[in-house]
Amino acid sequence: MILDTLDRASLYHGIHPGLPKAFAWLAAYDSSTADGRYEIDGPALVAIVQRYETAPAHAKKWETHRLHGDVQFLVSGSEVIGYAHRDALMVRTPYGHEKDAEFYEPPAAALSRLHLSAGSFVIFFPQDGHQPGVMAEFPEEVRKVVIKFRL
Repeated sequence: MILDTLDRASLYHGIHPGLPKAFAWLAAYDSSTADGRYEIDGPALVAIVQRYETAPAHAKKWETHRLHGDVQFLVSGSEVIGYAHRDALMVRTPYGHEKDAEFYEPPAAALSRLHLSAGSFVIFFPQDGHQPGVMAEFPEEVRKVVIKFRL
């Protein structure tokens, strides 16, 4: 897991060949872009533009992915993302290849909470259990881009 801001994204270009294109797409992002799915470099590098309201932690799911990493970039608003290593989580819904997702029970013990604000991003890899969309202090609308990069 990596947490940083877009102005330092070049530090991470060497981690995966798709990340330079992903960060270039985010740097050129136009706030008038409609919600939806956008291919950046074919199906191996896809941006998902979304808007939603954050909610209490008990209302949000824990997940991991096997085939893709995530770059989750917050365009506006703020949110908390729960974080735990996959090995610390108990499976609720087994892995489904179609959605490339496995879902987990909420962990019993307190785990890490990542605070994102506009301009920040987090990169998740297959071992990184994450719970996006949690409200920071109160529910608020966020605008977010999730870029899926094929591993």
